[in-house]
Amino acid sequence: MTIHVFDVDGTITPSRLKIDPNFKKFFLEWMKNKKVIFVTGSDKDKTIEQIGSDIWNEAYACMQSCGNHIFVKGEEVSRNPWEAGEGLIALLEQFLVISKYRKRTSNHIEHRIGLCNFSVIGRDCSQREREDYAEWDDLNKERLDMAAIINENFSELEASVGGQISIDIHPKGANKSQAKKWILENIGEDSIIKFYGDKTEKGGNDYDLAKVLKAPHKVYQVKDWKETYNLIKNDN
Repeated sequence: MTIHVFDVDGTITPSRLKIDPNFKKFFLEWMKNKKVIFVTGSDKDKTIEQIGSDIWNEAYACMQSCGNHIFVKGEEVSRNPWEAGEGLIALLEQFLVISKYRKRTSNHIEHRIGLCNFSVIGRDCSQREREDYAEWDDLNKERLDMAAIINENFSELEASVGGQISIDIHPKGANKSQAKKWILENIGEDSIIKFYGDKTEKGGNDYDLAKVLKAPHKVYQVKDWKETYNLIKNDN
């Protein structure tokens, strides 16, 4: 059985924006009679805001917060109780002080189920501010450097780049690679996973799942939702 697994932000939708209406119409029809699973760093509300409740409920499973909060057919089946400690919060607050990118909005440290999300510019930034920071970070690699510092200082945690402006932090092993184990245990050991993500390179929050998916599973690195559409439109 083939299981179609998708990241959301940057893979199904533009980063932090809603799904394209025409793609949404296609995707809802394409999902019928398929087992589709979303594995995203976002929480339930943010994912529904982006893809809509119709797609979210149609999916077989939605693995929120990098797989730390799982819903099957809309019903919660598991959640990771981990919460960020004072030492980690202190380091993140220090990052806000020393970052060379001086623009700030608000909502820099966001607590999700089993995951902490950190953003220098803040998750309440405008789309223009988001794109400006993402462009700056592409050149300066600030998020990769900060993630490396977290990983060096907290051996029990792991941090990776997520989306355009943030870092996902969670207990070691509590990353998107959880999806493979969950699928094989709950759907079937003979399942073939096709995974689509825009951050499958090392340091990205899709990487941990991508690296454990060896043949016969398949990984598709995409640059945006348009490439995802081109890949799946002939997959009947």
